[in-house]
Amino acid sequence: MGQKGKEISKLDHKWLLNELGKAYSFEWVVHYYASLASNILSGHRTIVYSEIFKKASEGELGHANRIAKRIAELGGEPPAALSEMEKLAGFGKVIFPKKRSDTAGFVKVFLEMERHAISLYNELAAKTHGKDLVTHELAEDLLAEEVAEEEEYENMLNE
Repeated sequence: MGQKGKEISKLDHKWLLNELGKAYSFEWVVHYYASLASNILSGHRTIVYSEIFKKASEGELGHANRIAKRIAELGGEPPAALSEMEKLAGFGKVIFPKKRSDTAGFVKVFLEMERHAISLYNELAAKTHGKDLVTHELAEDLLAEEVAEEEEYENMLNE
């Protein structure tokens, strides 16, 4: 980040980089599991749900890339080791349904991930409000996307 950018930020950059690292890690974890789900699903709705999870995977990777850009702007680097990312993500162990045709079970897993993301971005937006407008705007944008994705998953469960 440039000199003026540092001057106007009213947050501890170490804390901010840590929080962004958690968000980046979480998005990577969701990206991985959505990609995995798109490849292991089976059953009569496989084509539909595989495509849904494939698009979700791409979207989560896009979120991770936006966060990585902000981390770089702040002079940091995103976490590099996948094992570190899984710990930083703060979501815990992901358990898919044993029956690979249980599309509702898969949707429930991703619904919980979206809810975790909503909490994460809501907290980040609140803590950056009026203190780091660039990060705040990023958190608000990601929060809005996660809220919309939560609703999509809820609608899938109600079909």
